[in-house]
Amino acid sequence: MEEENSSIEKGLLLVNKEESSTTTPLLFFTTFIIVSASFSFGVALGHTAGTMAFIMEDLDISIAQFSLFGSLLTFGGMIGAIFSATIADSFGRKMTLWIAELFCISGWLAIALAKNIIWLDLGRFFVGIGVGLLSYVVPVYIAEITPESVRGTFTFSNQLLQNCGLATAYYLGNFMSWRTIALFGIFPCLIQFFGLFLVPESPRWLAKKGRDEECEIVLQKLRGQEADIIKETREIMISVEASANISMRSLFKRKYTRQLTIGIGLMLLQQLCGIAGLAYYAGSVLENAGFPSRIGMTVLSIVVVPKAVLGLILVDRWGRRPLLMVSAFGLCLSCVSLALAFGLKGVPGIVNYIPTMAFLGVLTFNMMYAAGLGGLPWIIMSEIFPMDMKVVAGSLVSITNWFTGWIVSYCFNFMFSWSQTGTFSIFAMINGVTIVFAWCLVPETRGLTLEEIQLGRAN
Repeated sequence: MEEENSSIEKGLLLVNKEESSTTTPLLFFTTFIIVSASFSFGVALGHTAGTMAFIMEDLDISIAQFSLFGSLLTFGGMIGAIFSATIADSFGRKMTLWIAELFCISGWLAIALAKNIIWLDLGRFFVGIGVGLLSYVVPVYIAEITPESVRGTFTFSNQLLQNCGLATAYYLGNFMSWRTIALFGIFPCLIQFFGLFLVPESPRWLAKKGRDEECEIVLQKLRGQEADIIKETREIMISVEASANISMRSLFKRKYTRQLTIGIGLMLLQQLCGIAGLAYYAGSVLENAGFPSRIGMTVLSIVVVPKAVLGLILVDRWGRRPLLMVSAFGLCLSCVSLALAFGLKGVPGIVNYIPTMAFLGVLTFNMMYAAGLGGLPWIIMSEIFPMDMKVVAGSLVSITNWFTGWIVSYCFNFMFSWSQTGTFSIFAMINGVTIVFAWCLVPETRGLTLEEIQLGRAN
């Protein structure tokens, strides 16, 4: 009976399939508001990269205390991820973003005004909770309001704004105090907080809550008054009805094994690639390699954003899987370069090239991460799970991501002290595993509606 219903649903979705590329000013504006706070996420990622020595000196804290401070962003993110999908499903995408901004704004204020390690840690933890909520709801929200032909591009704008924030933190860290940089993180949060009053709720969430008339009105506004939304509305209703009986137990059914494996696997590999260490402590890595951190951080701030723009352009042209494999391959080579650079320190005839080799490794790593692995796991996660499954599965994969990131961000300084070459050799092997994982398991979802992906048309 279940197979028969599935066949009927597939047939209905395949009737008169047309490639939709409708984009409206409201769609662009709504996407901008949704991703604006991702800039603050990027500032949080880069806040510790060039300010480590100054924070330790100003508040008289040890390397262990600073490692805890840096890792509290990902620990808070894990806490936010636990509740993100449930809040988004119960109260809507907009309300979840408002809650996230309250945490982010209060956290940044605590950091900017901190007089001791307690307030510093508390602020970092609060920002972490906020970005933990954002990291789930932003890609899901965008995926639910955009047509399939531009969904990847629009969703990847989340990663673009993160990299803009990261680049800003890298650059400002050269001449601004860490307290002033913290205040910069507040502005995009305020833009989103007030901008949310002007944008619509997700039509798919409205349909799930039985608000069918509102769903049609919102969808018409997003697609334009002249657009024919009958087919898309029908697909959404079919999807909502088909997933109405999905519960927590459904998550462990055999038919969802592949989606869970892909979602959890990508989130693990995204964090185990080493980004938490190289994003939080890039300045320290460069200094240990003998490269001037101020010059290095300035160059990083310039190149990260254009590379993310390239990913924005390619995600709906190349597809998710090819871009993911290219990104992982670049990360693997970057880690090999860093491992060699630190392994060859002190070797006569090569020592003069070590700082440049290490810098190129860090530079390439950040560029390749921004172009692919940074944003693609979240895009794929927002696409492969059915509407109701997003609640339980989304929470699980988000928690996996943040918990793994917390471990890496906390342990990186200790690993780096243990063996610089060994640290990057481990990351290189993990990125090699990512290539194989993407080739064998990750489906290509480019050009398919969310409803078609749920019915197994991705391959």
